[in-house]
Amino acid sequence: MKRLAGMYARIAELPLEIAEYRLERLEAPVTRDLLRVTTLVRLAGGGEEGLGEDVTWYAEAHDREQAAGPTRPLGGAWVLESFSSALGIEEPHKRWAYESAALDLALRQAGRSLADALGRTRRAVTFVVSPGLGDPPSADALKRRLVLYPELRFKLDPSSEWTDELVHELAATGTVDIVDYKAFYSDPDSAPPDVALYRRVAEGFPEAWLEDPALTEETDEALRPHRDRITWDAPIHSVADVERLPFGPRTLNVKPSRFGFVRELLEFYDYCEDRGIGLYGGGMFELGAGRGQVQQLASLFHPDAPNDVAPGGYNEREPRAGLPTSPLRAPADEPGFR
Repeated sequence: MKRLAGMYARIAELPLEIAEYRLERLEAPVTRDLLRVTTLVRLAGGGEEGLGEDVTWYAEAHDREQAAGPTRPLGGAWVLESFSSALGIEEPHKRWAYESAALDLALRQAGRSLADALGRTRRAVTFVVSPGLGDPPSADALKRRLVLYPELRFKLDPSSEWTDELVHELAATGTVDIVDYKAFYSDPDSAPPDVALYRRVAEGFPEAWLEDPALTEETDEALRPHRDRITWDAPIHSVADVERLPFGPRTLNVKPSRFGFVRELLEFYDYCEDRGIGLYGGGMFELGAGRGQVQQLASLFHPDAPNDVAPGGYNEREPRAGLPTSPLRAPADEPGFR
């Protein structure tokens, strides 16, 4: 049995009582013409309820889970570590929904906040917004948001349709903190990466983080002068993934649901803190409790970074007034994890 250490050891033995659980479908239209579907997991016991959110991308996966109903043998008395060991879910996003719900419930049953349990301090969270720029891409989508929220910062996804003129127009706003090449979402048989685009973006946004490039011989050469700004997201599911990177990172994007296990997420936080690797948080278009959970983790581990964890209203297809602005107020010190 693996010896428990680091931050996880602080919560691994928290008692957990589960009497029943329910699944709830959530759906909403979001930016980039996507109908987002997620599943809310509700674990109940001891007069409390713990929530988690399955952010698997494909609606049909949620349909299958919900059609099967609450058939997992989760009832009984556990501690967090024994619950995790017995869970038997391989898919990380789904596992994270149950593990985060169990953590929320165990903390509520114990009357403790996550900050208290981990010995951390909550702080206000800086965030960025990641809107699509339309087809064909235009700076108008960004500028409409800046009219309502002049201090807004952005994470953008460049494409081969980005001309020199568009890059210049976007860069002139002075609001772009991250550009995401999204190389790890491409079909293996798709065209090779656009070297000219890589260079155009890296040079056009000289202060921005450059996320998830495909490093071929050509793109590596184009990005070599900017290597200290390269960061990773999609490949990172564990400490082992960090150690497999082609060179040591200055900073990384952490998406908790990619880790599946609470234990592996906290081991990752320990590892990065020990080695001085900076972090910023990422979301997965969460529609329920999951959004507050990634915001809470950002408040504990990387509050001042360009966290892509904006309140859900910013993911709506058109901007609207009245949303909370950055930085988000530090979460209240209440029991639970949300």
